[in-house]
Amino acid sequence: ERGDVLLVVCDGMGGNKKGGYASKTAIESIVDSFSRRSRVLFPARFLNAAIKKANRAIFLEGDGDPSYQGMGTTLVAALITKNKLVVANVGDSRCYSYSRAQGLKRLTRDQTYVDYLVRTGKVDKEKTAAHPDRHVLMNALGIYPTASMDIDILDYHGESLLLCSDGLYNNLSDPEIRAILQTDDRPDQKARSLIIDANNNGGSDNIGVAYWEAFHD
Repeated sequence: ERGDVLLVVCDGMGGNKKGGYASKTAIESIVDSFSRRSRVLFPARFLNAAIKKANRAIFLEGDGDPSYQGMGTTLVAALITKNKLVVANVGDSRCYSYSRAQGLKRLTRDQTYVDYLVRTGKVDKEKTAAHPDRHVLMNALGIYPTASMDIDILDYHGESLLLCSDGLYNNLSDPEIRAILQTDDRPDQKARSLIIDANNNGGSDNIGVAYWEAFHD
């Protein structure tokens, strides 16, 4: 029987020192929660609790050390358990699924001010790329004492999963991402190609990528 799979990408904010520490703390905390579990019977509940624990760790560190005050991080996580996929999102990092049959599908919604403006009909989606507030987050991990997140439970049929920070999708279009994922390269080569191509297209930000490709008999 194949075990559960956890993927996590974080993108820190608050300067290099603060952002790097916040993202490192978040990932270490969630991986620790995952490694300590016996079985994930309720995956959405587990992920919710693990993210809240990570949020508290970051917040308390910033609360106790003035040099770390104001730090935070985005977080996107995907937990595969049997035929279910649980996706959790805080901020503007994203999770995509990919299969040859269904193509590239975005599974998360950006928690940004511009995305809020689009959803409420105040800005056309086509104009978001040039909007002056496109990088303003509505949510991040570690900023507040308690965490809020989007969590979705989806059926899982062996699709590939791509988790990434905005540094990737701001520098690579969906067709460019899809073109790399549909190659016959190894999963690690695909992840490397995504980062290299995004950097070649401007590399305007840090690029975090986690890529999962299910093994098919």
